[in-house]
Amino acid sequence: MFLFDRPLKSRLVSAEEALPGRATRPFALAGTHTVLGTPIDAEVPQGHQEVVLGLGCFWGAERMFWELPGVWTTAVGYAGGHTPNPTYEEVCSGRTGHTEAVRVVFDPEQVSFGRVLQAFFEGHDPTQGMRQGNDIGTQYRSAIYTTTPELAEAEAAQAAYEERLRAAGLGAVTTEIRPAGEFYYAEDYHQQYLSDAKNPYGYCGLGGTGVSCPVAPPTSP
Repeated sequence: MFLFDRPLKSRLVSAEEALPGRATRPFALAGTHTVLGTPIDAEVPQGHQEVVLGLGCFWGAERMFWELPGVWTTAVGYAGGHTPNPTYEEVCSGRTGHTEAVRVVFDPEQVSFGRVLQAFFEGHDPTQGMRQGNDIGTQYRSAIYTTTPELAEAEAAQAAYEERLRAAGLGAVTTEIRPAGEFYYAEDYHQQYLSDAKNPYGYCGLGGTGVSCPVAPPTSP
C-alpha cells in the first residue's frame, strides 16, 4: 500500500514517543459489512469468538478471512499500539506503534480457532519482522491479539509452524502474540476494500511462504 512517501520505520515507538491521538474516533463508519451483511462494530454474539490478527496489508487480509466459512464478521483497523483513535496517516507515519489488523468474529461451531490460525499463518510470511513483502514498516508486522485460553493455543500453533518453516530453510517466526488490547477501527473506505462493491479489481500483494501449517488442537478448558 504505497499511498505515502515515508522513511523506513523498523523500530517500534515507545508510549512516550507516540502521537497523542484523541478521545473519540475522528470519522464515521457505515457499520454494515458490504459482503457478509453483518455489523462490523457490534459486540461479539453469544457463542462466538473474536481475535485480532496482523499480517501485512489489511485489505487482502480481511478478504481472506471473510471468505473463511464460519466467520460472522470482519473489520480492519489498528492494534497493538499506543495512540488512541489514530488515523491511517498517523499509523503510516510509524509514530503510533500500531499494526494494520483485522478483527475476526467467528462461530467456533463452524470454524475452529485452530483453523483460523492456520489461515493466518499460511496467508503471509511470519518471519519478516517489521515488513511484509514490499510493504515496509512497523504497521506491517505479524501479530495475534487474543484472550486466554486462546493465547496458549496461538503460541502452540506458532511453535509448530516454526518447526516446519525451519525445516524448509526459513527463519524464525517474528509474530507478536499477546493479550488483546484496544482495537481501533480504520476509516470507512478501508473496510472491505477489496469487495466487489468497492474495488472489484483491487490488488493487495499479500502472500504466504508455501509451507503448510498444521491445525492447532483446541486448548483444554
